[in-house]
Amino acid sequence: IRIARCFEATRQRCCHLEQDGRRVREQLARVEAERAALEVKLKHARNQVEVEMNKRHRAEAELEKQERKLQLVFETLMREPWGSGEQCSVLSALAGRRFAASLVPGRRSSAVDESCQSLLSHSDISYDRTEDDVVRS
Repeated sequence: IRIARCFEATRQRCCHLEQDGRRVREQLARVEAERAALEVKLKHARNQVEVEMNKRHRAEAELEKQERKLQLVFETLMREPWGSGEQCSVLSALAGRRFAASLVPGRRSSAVDESCQSLLSHSDISYDRTEDDVVRS
C-alpha cells in the first residue's frame, strides 16, 4: 500500500509538472510572439528615423544652398551703383532685419525652432544594427 501511495504521489507530481510545463511553454510562445512583433516595430521605427534623417539632411543642404544664393544676390545688389544712397540704406535695413540670420555663416535659420535639439539630437540616437543580425536560437 505504501508503494502504491508513493507511486500515486509521484504520478500526481508528474501531472502537475506536465501542466506547469505546458503553461510555461504557452507563456514562452506568447512572449516570443510579442518579442517578434516588437522587433518588427523597432525595424520599422529605425527605417522611419533613417528616412526622416535623410529628408532633414537634404532639406538642410537645400537651405544652405538657398542661403548662399541669397548672400550672393545681396552682395551683388550692394555692389550695384544705385541712383541714390536712400535705396542702398533701404536694402541694408531690409537685409539687416529680414536676412540677418540667414546671412551669417554657420547660423541656423530662425524659421526652424531647435530649442529641443539637445534632447532630440539625432547624434544621440544609437543605430546599432548588430542585434538585428544575431541569430536567436
